[in-house]
Amino acid sequence: MQFLYTNWMLVLIMVMSGTMLLYPLIQRRRFGMAEVGNVRLTHLMNREDATVLDIREAKEMTGTKIIGALHVPFSQLKERLSTLTADKAKPLVVYDERGQRAMMAGSSLKEAGFTQLYSLSGGIKAWTVAGLPVEKV
Repeated sequence: MQFLYTNWMLVLIMVMSGTMLLYPLIQRRRFGMAEVGNVRLTHLMNREDATVLDIREAKEMTGTKIIGALHVPFSQLKERLSTLTADKAKPLVVYDERGQRAMMAGSSLKEAGFTQLYSLSGGIKAWTVAGLPVEKV
């Protein structure tokens, strides 16, 4: 007990780092999505006929998107869920600029009936840095 009292800063750092390690697991459960990288996304698109959903806002659009991706801004996602023509049983991969908001879209998509939800790790930024193909908007 004396060790904990005299080294409270170390204990605090240990608890905080443990929490930071567990956060992605908690976030995945909360939003109902798993993260995928560029290679897994390519596999989902080519072999499992995945739908790709771009949720960047209009001001964030750089003039390109992943080939075949549907564009529905995050701010309009809840209102436009009924317009998504994607098969709800097939994989749906969501991305934004860097991957932060894509996870938050998961809860709305899960409520709409989508069962296989994924978020692109690193977003469109990681996709373009890897030199993967994009189409002009």
